[in-house]
Order: sequence, then structure tokens, then C-alpha cells
Amino acid sequence: MAENKAVHVLLLPWSAFGHLMPHFQLAVALAKAGVHVSFISTPKNLHRLPGIPPSLSPFITLVPIPLPKLPGDPLPEGAEATVDIPFDKIPFLKLALDLAEPSVRKFVADHPHPPDWMIVDFNATWICDISREFGIPIVFFRVLSPGFLAFFAHVLGSGLPLSEIGSLMSPPIIGGSTVAFRRHEAAKIHADLFEKNDSGMSDRERVTKIISASRAIAVRSCYEFDVDYLKLYSNYCGKRVIPLGFLPPEKPQKSEFEADSPWKSTFEWLDHQNPQSVVFVGFGSECKLTKDQIHKIARGLELSELPFLWSLRKPDWAGDSDALPAGFQDRTAERGIVSMGWAPQMEILGHPAIGGCFFHGGWGSAIEALQFGHRLVLLPFIVDQPLNARLLVEKGVAVEVERKEEDGSFSGEDIAKALKEAMASEEGEKIRRRATEMSAIFGDTKLNQRYIEEFVEFLKNGDSNQ
Repeated sequence: MAENKAVHVLLLPWSAFGHLMPHFQLAVALAKAGVHVSFISTPKNLHRLPGIPPSLSPFITLVPIPLPKLPGDPLPEGAEATVDIPFDKIPFLKLALDLAEPSVRKFVADHPHPPDWMIVDFNATWICDISREFGIPIVFFRVLSPGFLAFFAHVLGSGLPLSEIGSLMSPPIIGGSTVAFRRHEAAKIHADLFEKNDSGMSDRERVTKIISASRAIAVRSCYEFDVDYLKLYSNYCGKRVIPLGFLPPEKPQKSEFEADSPWKSTFEWLDHQNPQSVVFVGFGSECKLTKDQIHKIARGLELSELPFLWSLRKPDWAGDSDALPAGFQDRTAERGIVSMGWAPQMEILGHPAIGGCFFHGGWGSAIEALQFGHRLVLLPFIVDQPLNARLLVEKGVAVEVERKEEDGSFSGEDIAKALKEAMASEEGEKIRRRATEMSAIFGDTKLNQRYIEEFVEFLKNGDSNQ
């Protein structure tokens, strides 16, 4: 690549906000380094992204591509991301995006300055054909934790029979580690990742094909936190693995809300709480909780007797009724707030009254919480969350809610026990200190910037870095 030529990358994320947001944060980080980014997704997904900072608008181009319709319309009208659909419809979203290949191919073919690199997610296997046709190398951007990635690379390369769920319960890849699936999790993850679905291809097949075609794999982590798993992942998949740092969202300035904003009174309430005393509860928009799960979370919060702020997306099953147990808000009104719908999460996490976070263990949420040094209480449900939970417990920054081994069931009492351990025990004080130490890594702007600078150098001189 010519020394004075600006690098142009195409970013193509999977249509889930746990993937779209890290790709957007990467786009912003690359743009700050002078890289030109073409960010491709559907119109509705692009509209839901945060605004591009005005100073970076010359460097980031949002490229809308229509989501093709499938025969029989298995997707709801207007659905363009996983947040818009039930879990069992996700394979149809993958299938619809598989049909978007001509739009992306046309963009590459018609662009006056075609991309120098394509940074892609796991789903779009057809990007491999575009890469070969136009001679554009691929970087596979994995938004999941290195612990999860290394575990699966180990399973795939171990020779264990992938037709059996026991392959996911094999001994952990680092001596003494507990980073492995439990029986009640293994059956579900095996079906989700290893079995062919309605898209016509398993997720394992998609990942394997993208890895094979990639020049390198970029991972959202750093050696200061994850050196063992990063090295193992590179060894197992046989590719160069490039840590990007954590791509942490920018910490907000002091929160200011309009007088008529419902959040004004919430932050005034936080202002009157003791420092590091409040648990922030947030399971996000992708984790679609059942009535039983929400009621058990509510019971756990009530039994814990801890102050809390719960950001709850009203579930579809609730309709016009209350999603919470009868009387819950009245009984906890003096020490807790439940907010339905959108929440200013970074502003909440940055408030000095917040001391712990209770969530599902998603990697992006963990990064945000540890950026502020908060203790973590984890109740994992899907995909990478169980392994993330075990990894974070091993790192000394989290407590995982206990479940029954045979079926994964849990109770409100189990939740209350975990909350008290993290927030009101001698062990919890150790977790607080360890989480504070981690914030020096996760929230270190210079450290994370250095990883981006090294990645940009790779993009500029990729061939010479082999």
C-alpha cells in the first residue's frame, strides 16, 4: 500500500446490537486514526446507531443496504436485527442477510476507491467470494471474549465428537480453570452453534469458513487482561490474532437532564445514595427474559435488601399488564427504582453511587462495567455468557448466581445470596478491590489507543507483518 494513501476499510457487522455497537466503536477508533470507514448495514440498524461525531464525519460513511425479503415472510415487518425478533427467528435473519451479497458486491465494484480491507463478522460467508474476486483481504472481527473463542477453537481442534454435548464439557483448556459449559448449558449451545439451522448452515460452518479466508483475526481484548487465552486462541486457529483493546465507550461528562425528563428524578435519587452502594440491574434488549425469570430477579432484589436501579425492557409477553410481581415496587420503593425502556447506561455506570452490576455476562456489558471498576453479579443465559461468567469469576471481579446442575434452574434466594456476597461481605470487598484494579486496564485510554494504533499499522503494512 502506498505510504501516503489513506487506508479504506469496509466494516460488515452481524445484525445484533452486541455486534453492531463494537463495530461502530471500532469505526470511530479507526476514523480518529485517519482511516476511512464504510460501515455497511440495513437502513434501520444504521438509524439506531449513535450519531457520528462531526469531526469524524469525513472519515465514516454509513452504507445502507436493504434487507432482502424471504419467501413466505418469516420475519416480522420492519425486523432488521435480532432485537426485533424472537430467538427462533434468528436463522431467518441470517438467511435474509445471505441474500444481501449482490448489494455489497456492487458497492465494492462501483466504489471509486475500493476498500483495502474488509473487516467482517461471522455470518456473511459470501464475503469470502468477494475477497477472492477483488483481491481484498479479510480481517475477522470477533466481538466475543478470548476465553470463549479459545475454548471453542480448542473443542474444534480436539478431535472430540462434535455430535455429543460432552465435547462442550471437556476439561478446561487451562489447568485448574472452570471455563467450560455445564450440562444444562451444553445441550442448548450445541444446538445453537453446531447444528444446521433454518439458514441452511450452522454457525460453526460460518465461523470456520470466515477464519479460513481471513488474513488475521481481531479480538476485543488486550494482553494485560487476557494473555493466556489470546495466545491459545492464536495457536488453536492457526491465524494471527490481533487484540484491539476493549474499544471502551467514552465516559460521559456530568449527567444533565431536562426538567421534564423521567431520568432527572432518578439521578437525583442516586445523588442521595451512599457511594458504591447501589446495584445497577440491566439485562439489555437482546436477552428476552421470561415471566418466571423476571419474577425471580425481582424476588432476589427484594430479599437482598440492597439499593438497586433496574433498567427493564418491557417484555412482549407482558402486553398491557405489569411485568413485575404484584406489590414489588411498593415494597421496595424506599431503596429501589425500576425504569422501563431505554436507559442512559454509561451515565448510570459513571455515577458514584453505583457499586455493582447485575447482568447476563455479555462481553460488551462486562467491558462497560469494568471500565468503571464495578463488582459484577452474573446470571448468564445464552451463547458466550456462561463462559464469560466463569472467566470473570476466575479473574476475581465477579460472583455467578448458583444454578442447579441438572436443569440450570435458580431461585430468588440464589440471586439474593450472590448479590449479598458481592456487595455486603468480606469476599465482596476483595472483589471490589480487584474490580478497581481492572478499571485501570479497561478504562485506560492510552492503553486502548495503543492497541488501535498497532492495528492501524497492520492495516497499512499487513503483508510485511506476516
